[in-house]
Amino acid sequence: MVDSQNTPARQRPSIVSISSYLLFLFLACQVITLIITLTTIGKTRDALREAYAGSTVENADQVVDVFVAVGVASGVVLLLLAIVLGVLALFNNQGRNGARITTWIVGGIMVCCVGGGLVTNAAGGFTGGQASGGGPSPDEIQRRLEEALPSWVTPVSLLLNAVSLIALIVALILLALPKANEFFRKPTAAWEPPTPGASYPGHPQGSGQPGYPQSSGEPGYPPSGEPSYPPPATNRPDDDTPPADRPGSTPPSTS
Repeated sequence: MVDSQNTPARQRPSIVSISSYLLFLFLACQVITLIITLTTIGKTRDALREAYAGSTVENADQVVDVFVAVGVASGVVLLLLAIVLGVLALFNNQGRNGARITTWIVGGIMVCCVGGGLVTNAAGGFTGGQASGGGPSPDEIQRRLEEALPSWVTPVSLLLNAVSLIALIVALILLALPKANEFFRKPTAAWEPPTPGASYPGHPQGSGQPGYPQSSGEPGYPPSGEPSYPPPATNRPDDDTPPADRPGSTPPSTS
């Protein structure tokens, strides 16, 4: 008999817990990164406007606004995906295999996004390349940003991106290890022999044989003996002697 209540509880391996902690660390890094972006957005906008002030680009202010909006939107999207990973970490701790698969999918997307941003920042941001369309050169834009922003912004942003990327990659790898596979595998219910005297599921408990109508002695039958018949008639149709209570002639004397 298989009893779901007797299924042994699964013990979460330490690698799954560490993976969840790393996902929470990734979420914290994205929160800090977005805070830095929002606190420096005004200086970034001013630096870009100064860089485009001496250019021949039409609608320079709109171009600057697009740059700023894209930067903020990308930070918000990364934060939302990081929150999704944090929620998935909670389900991973419960052994939900679907949550683990979703973590790999979302985490893979985040590795590409964060990794690309890290490479861009490490390469100097806007440095390199030539000016196009009468706009400022990438080197000029980068110089303006470095002058406008605090000196700690760039190294802190690089550190946060590096830590978050490493934490995310390690978390995804830990979820693929053999011990994690055993934890996320669907548990098999343990079989236990039935206890003597216990009833099977779905059957009421009772003692002895199933109940029948109680009766004592032999079952009832009609009383024994000859069957009863109605008494014979006293007068028959062919009898000429009338009854005594009916008028008629007196029979002749035999003497």
